[in-house]
Amino acid sequence: MFERAHLQQLIARVNEPRKFIQVVMGPRQVGKTTLVRQLLEKIKLPSTYVSADDAASNPVWLNQQWDIARMNYKASEGSTYLLVVDEIQKISDWSEKIKALWDEDSYGGIELKVVILGSSRLLLQQGLTESLAGRFEKTYMGHWSYGEMSQAFGWNVNQYVWFGGYPGAASLIGDEKRWRDYVSDALIETSISKDILLLTRIDKPALMRRLFELGCLYSSQILSYTKMLGQLQDAKNTTTLSHYLHLLETAGLLSGIDKYSPNVIRQRSSSPKFLVHNTALISAQRNVLFDDGVQDAKFWGRMVESSVGAHLINSSYSEDYKIHYWKQDNHEIDFVLEREGNAIALEVKSNDEKIDANIKAFHNQFQNVKIILVGEKGLPWQEFLKMNPADLF
Repeated sequence: MFERAHLQQLIARVNEPRKFIQVVMGPRQVGKTTLVRQLLEKIKLPSTYVSADDAASNPVWLNQQWDIARMNYKASEGSTYLLVVDEIQKISDWSEKIKALWDEDSYGGIELKVVILGSSRLLLQQGLTESLAGRFEKTYMGHWSYGEMSQAFGWNVNQYVWFGGYPGAASLIGDEKRWRDYVSDALIETSISKDILLLTRIDKPALMRRLFELGCLYSSQILSYTKMLGQLQDAKNTTTLSHYLHLLETAGLLSGIDKYSPNVIRQRSSSPKFLVHNTALISAQRNVLFDDGVQDAKFWGRMVESSVGAHLINSSYSEDYKIHYWKQDNHEIDFVLEREGNAIALEVKSNDEKIDANIKAFHNQFQNVKIILVGEKGLPWQEFLKMNPADLF
């Protein structure tokens, strides 16, 4: 079975002598549960694995599972013991409960090691910030990269751009209708209904779904909130759209990146550039076959840019950099990465004349920012999808 790099990181964490809370977060269907199962097979330590799928109706469920782990820890005469709790976001006030249980263990000399899994990054981050500060470390598992899909399933780069980074759907690509149905029903709908609508108050769920569809349609393109209001019924104001877009981003579906500017206020007030986190979210909603999609040069160019953007987004959560775009008049730079005061511009176009004009306009304004061309005349986009974008800094 293919093993992601996160596994070795988690094994090293478990082998540390002190107790810990390790939070593993990421979108649905990226292998978080599989990761823990592989971990338990390799470490051969006494452990308890539980899932909070059925815990919503039982307010003391987490306390019960923790008490069982404590008893098992004591029965093992103080040796290392691991408690794994999956789907933690389904437990109300989970972070406060874990904080209280963790502090009780600290006073009682109980050295439980705890791994928490969750697919709602918004709720996890809120809990970590508000209650568990200083008590945890986190790991973000994004959608699978081209290198991982190629290694695990033998895909070529065009297959990755079209079918994206969902390992659970890889076996279905021979029947593209079945593949589209799986992505739409088991991934898109489940992510929206279970990771957003059931866990967050949404006044207009139909509007959120239409916003998601619009974002996929315009992925890799800039769309002003004014134009969005014109295309979406029941969208009363831009604040609601911005909030819904943020929730879609936390579910690992769709982002709206801001315009690059030294002025933070201008960044936040800019029109967003839509980017899917996984290109399967685009192709699964089109009644077009893979072979035909590759032949449509204009559409395929957008798919390639969206694939580069998805690669950047998934890497950014673990590598801690921000992603922007830049636009002034008719000139645009596709991506600007920013980390610790350093910035790098990436241009992913195929029209040489337009590229030269865009790069010149950007360089005139930001002369100290390195510009990298991703394409035939520069770093091949196929090679870029294999690398860690953080290595550019």
